[in-house]
Amino acid sequence: RTFLEQKCGVTGDPAEEIIAGLITQYDLSEERFARTFSGGKFRQKNWGKQKIVQELKRRGLSDYNIEKAVEEIAGEDYREALKKLLLKKKETLRGEDPFRLRARLARYAGGKGYEGELVREVIDEISAEHGLFQEPYPAGTE
Repeated sequence: RTFLEQKCGVTGDPAEEIIAGLITQYDLSEERFARTFSGGKFRQKNWGKQKIVQELKRRGLSDYNIEKAVEEIAGEDYREALKKLLLKKKETLRGEDPFRLRARLARYAGGKGYEGELVREVIDEISAEHGLFQEPYPAGTE
């Protein structure tokens, strides 16, 4: 629809007729596209829900189809993907100050489209499991 309006200058009933013809002829479905797109970007590019929603809105999809597509991403898989992403990124940031490392990981995850609160929770979880933010020197040895 957006393509027809912006690139071809076709609007109104003629645009709807073209879209209806494409849907029946090629079995096109906005909902199927949204689900496939979101699943692919999540699995292949490690995008978070916010970035997926932003891109689908930019492409002119309906809010209903965007919501359905994002619901397809399972909560536990989503959290685990974020955890793996942050652990992988952590390996590239060796020698960082613990507080700067935390900030860089949070900024990286935010740029990938993950929600701030979830990012903080996962960083705290990683910290507890992997000793991410331990003091560089034992207390009293400075």
